[in-house]
Amino acid sequence: MSNYRKALVLAVAAFCLVAVVSVGAQQDQPVYPVGSIKFETTSIAAGIGVTWGGGTFTFQGKQYPIQIQGLGVGAVGISSVSAVGDVYNLKNASDVAGTYVGMTGGIAIAGGVKGILARNQNGVVLDISATQQGVNLTIGVNGFTISMQ
Repeated sequence: MSNYRKALVLAVAAFCLVAVVSVGAQQDQPVYPVGSIKFETTSIAAGIGVTWGGGTFTFQGKQYPIQIQGLGVGAVGISSVSAVGDVYNLKNASDVAGTYVGMTGGIAIAGGVKGILARNQNGVVLDISATQQGVNLTIGVNGFTISMQ
């Protein structure tokens, strides 16, 4: 199988997974956010990308430090990301910790905006707007893990 066909099959599979996750996240998402999240990450990618960083998560007036680690498929480049967003479907602060799968998409050449809608195993949904700096092309599904410090 040629590299082009492999990339096409990977992109189609990623799109299907993203569609299923996005529809499920939208159906369960309440009308209003119950918390907020803010973080900064650095990514290095060549087909499969690695991301790391940290920030804060706010819930019921209290701020919690968090760490972000992740992997991306179909990404190329080096970039840093500053992100802010809303948190939905959260009952306990500890539920924000977990592995998130969701849809991202965007091209950043010296800066650009990226949207992320992701859901973890606890049903927590993040709706994030991120600003990228550097060169990065992302197509497909990204997964990342949030841990509370």
